[in-house]
Amino acid sequence: MESFDNDPVLIGVDIGGTFTDFVIFNPLSNEISTYKLLSTPQNQALAVLAGLERLKDLKSSKIIHGSTVATNALLERKGAKTALVTTLGFKDILLIGRQNRPALYDWTISKPAPLIPSELSFEITERVDCDGKVLKSLNHEEIWPIIQELLDNKVESVAISFLFSFLHPQHEQEIAGYLRSANFFVSASSEITPEYREYERTSTTAVNAYVSPILDKYLSSLDSSLPDAQLLVMQSNGGMISLEKARRNGVRCILSGPAGGVIGAQYLTEISLKSENQSSNETTTVKLITFDMGGTSTDVSLINTSPAISKESIIGGYPIGIPVLDIHTIGAGGGSIAYEDQGGALRVGPQSAGAYPGPACYGDGDLPTVTDANLVLGRLVPDFFLGGSMRLDVDRAWRSIEQLAMKLGMNTTQCAQGIITVTNAHMEHALRVISVERGFDPRDFTLFSFGGAGGLHAAELARSMRIPRILVSPYASVLSAFGMLVADIVLDYVQTVMFTDTIPIQHILASFAPLIQQGENDLLSQGIDQHNATIQLYIDARYQGQSYELTIPFSNQWIAEFHRAHQSAYGYASPTANIELVNLRLKAIGRTPHPVPNRQQTSGSSAHRAYISNRKIIIDGSTLSVPCYEYESLESGNRINGPAMIVRPDTTVIIHQQDTLFVDDYNNLLITVN
Repeated sequence: MESFDNDPVLIGVDIGGTFTDFVIFNPLSNEISTYKLLSTPQNQALAVLAGLERLKDLKSSKIIHGSTVATNALLERKGAKTALVTTLGFKDILLIGRQNRPALYDWTISKPAPLIPSELSFEITERVDCDGKVLKSLNHEEIWPIIQELLDNKVESVAISFLFSFLHPQHEQEIAGYLRSANFFVSASSEITPEYREYERTSTTAVNAYVSPILDKYLSSLDSSLPDAQLLVMQSNGGMISLEKARRNGVRCILSGPAGGVIGAQYLTEISLKSENQSSNETTTVKLITFDMGGTSTDVSLINTSPAISKESIIGGYPIGIPVLDIHTIGAGGGSIAYEDQGGALRVGPQSAGAYPGPACYGDGDLPTVTDANLVLGRLVPDFFLGGSMRLDVDRAWRSIEQLAMKLGMNTTQCAQGIITVTNAHMEHALRVISVERGFDPRDFTLFSFGGAGGLHAAELARSMRIPRILVSPYASVLSAFGMLVADIVLDYVQTVMFTDTIPIQHILASFAPLIQQGENDLLSQGIDQHNATIQLYIDARYQGQSYELTIPFSNQWIAEFHRAHQSAYGYASPTANIELVNLRLKAIGRTPHPVPNRQQTSGSSAHRAYISNRKIIIDGSTLSVPCYEYESLESGNRINGPAMIVRPDTTVIIHQQDTLFVDDYNNLLITVN
């Protein structure tokens, strides 16, 4: 544990579609504890508060929270009633969008309706040119009838996006002042993402205006119920922010849960690699494909030294132009429902049974799910689920699969195996999207498997992808919550500048100065002193005439670095071509205390102390009698040859034939896929 003054108890809370996860680190005892509760979709705060009630004292604790509140508000179209105020002539910007097609040859494709309808889009006379020069002054008088109309329509939130406001934000600031005085929630594009590309900037601002009041209400309610604790919120960029900033920047928290998992995976892998290479003093680059299979979805990402960052993403069909961890999500999880489609074929997902009614084996539902299929195949121990606090109903799971099998003309075990095969195919495709399709060879990476269901499927996926090694952490089923405990405060800033490559380096540094000052001040306001603050500078650059940029670290050699980056990304470089420096980017990082898992003493290769019994399971259509081991009783240095099962109260790991398992000093399972 890094030593900071007055270290608080750290609590990571991640809300998933099926379970809400809790990870608690006590700096006095250096102990990490975990538990899970079923999520409460009708009111996510209920599960959070119920879980925190288990803790006797929340005084001086710090809660880092990842929530799907903003995500659900966007995907389910249940955000605040929102209006748009924009430059005269641009009220239809969200409707027009970009004239590209999500699926080029699909003539039936339909884009989602704009978050803000045309009747709630308003224009104001003002105009700024591409150099930031005011062509038409702001007509202040036009705002008053707009405010009245907003009140008449019971609008809650307003997005403001003026043309070239990233160069001249004053007009937006003045209109924002009028609207805030009328008690509207206001999201101004010059505050959210001050960069060019009018449509993406407006879309991002609209999404923020749409989801932030919902997140604000949720966080305010949660904060008032936890008066003795400090509440922080996980962002989509892999860092956390203060409660106050999160309440105004809901768009930055849409992928907060999955982001925690990626950060946790990188952190634990770095610790494991340091342990492996301690004697040789070697450093090994972290190269991971993260595989997070939960109850509702599967999230995958790639870490090549550091997590991949995307500056533009599409969530629910809406472009979002802020830095987020590059995470690919599909509707495949333990709760994904299996069914017969109109053509008589077996399908799985994306619909999920969720926390309620849940998989059939939970006792309330009847629809067959992936969890039910794993139970029928013997891959789950019904009396050991959640440490025995929740017994799985084998008969109910069997009946649900049997009914589907009869429709498909196969027996029950064949149907269960088919569900697993179809699910694995979906997840394999997702893994290929973030690796092979982006030029990375999966054979160079380790599959970091987590999520409650990840260990049941990791070996099959690794073999099909030819990934040589799997890593499973003891915190696998709650890794997103754990990742929140090891996240730093991360603040992102951007400013469009449109410089040429002849610009003096001193001029670029001078242009960075306001961003640096803002980053340092914001870190200080969140309790980060200069000793724990880091400022990283980046630029977005492109060859003149190109439409999109590459982001590279800024240095005196930025031109040469851009050529190298372009060669690496696209296979060619043009050293004689002119370069445009489009955006300045800054990342302000505030280092926070990080818990370090206790290191074990090497015991020996035999795992006999952890052996429970043999159990019959079905793998690839074959019934095998495999030894079953208790994860918590495994010791550093233990080796197990597959096939085998490793069980914990919150997850199960399947070791296939020919594969071997090694337990490292931090109780991670390192599985070699042969």
